Amino acid sequence: MFIEKKKQKKGVKYYLAHSYREKGKSKKIRKYLGINLSKGDLVNKREKAKEKINELLNELNTEIFGFALTPRQINSLNNINNRIRIVKLSKKEFKKFTQDFAYNTNAIEGSKLLENEVKQVLEEHPKTKDSDEIEAMGVEEAIKFIIAEKKDLSLFLIRNLHKLCFKNSKHFAGKFRDVEVVIKNPRGEIIHRGIPVKYLDSALKNLIEWYEKNKDKFKPIVLAGIIHNQFEYIHPVQDGNGRVGRLLLNFILLRNNYPPINIFLEDRQEYYYMLEQYQKNQDLRPTMEFLVKQYHKTLKETTKKEKSRNVVPFPKR
Repeated sequence: MFIEKKKQKKGVKYYLAHSYREKGKSKKIRKYLGINLSKGDLVNKREKAKEKINELLNELNTEIFGFALTPRQINSLNNINNRIRIVKLSKKEFKKFTQDFAYNTNAIEGSKLLENEVKQVLEEHPKTKDSDEIEAMGVEEAIKFIIAEKKDLSLFLIRNLHKLCFKNSKHFAGKFRDVEVVIKNPRGEIIHRGIPVKYLDSALKNLIEWYEKNKDKFKPIVLAGIIHNQFEYIHPVQDGNGRVGRLLLNFILLRNNYPPINIFLEDRQEYYYMLEQYQKNQDLRPTMEFLVKQYHKTLKETTKKEKSRNVVPFPKR
């Protein structure tokens, strides 16, 4: 905020002003302080005007689950969207994405299947009791669902994604948790606690209400990143939050006619870092930078031509 002076015949008029950007246009808020003010009067009136301007700014700012973004900050995040190229994937390319995504999203959570094994599982759909294979096929089914789904984000959709992924491997598939959950690092240290069960319903309802209210303010990749991050912060299911969260990310992109993003196993440390920056520092820029990088990497992998090779039949177990 800064002092503006306007000379008049009767003296100097003083204003407290604040500039900001909204929808790419520069705007300004001014509060009149008085005319021919002494230094003491100027200081006192400036503080009162500052409070009023802050009240107006709070109305202009957008709440993001416990913190707020100014119009300028939203515009800065939305501008990151200009760094990506929007393309339409072919049926063959969607198949390649599905195989890559099923491998990486499950491997991040500890699946032991190799990349070529996931490919064979999804091509042959073997009848097996191996949970890693079952969950690879579950993720494939969930991806087909978000590609075809016409309805918008809802709690039913979230439960359905979880059910599709885990209906044949987890007894709580499709249900929000009724137990407390924590996330630990390899050393056994707690790095995140899910929302307490008693607040879970309200946190999930708030997620959907926020989406409905604010979805038109953000470019698709920004909106998808925010919803993904807040879903992971809430951690609403007993197990499978990462996979469902990454599916939600892509649901929002696909709904807005953007190609999907694969988060690669080799980049999981950077992925964890972006989540940490959101959860601890309310910083969304690492998320956007990471998603843009994964976006380009996904397109490169998904659209590249594969060399023909002989495929060894999937072994029976």
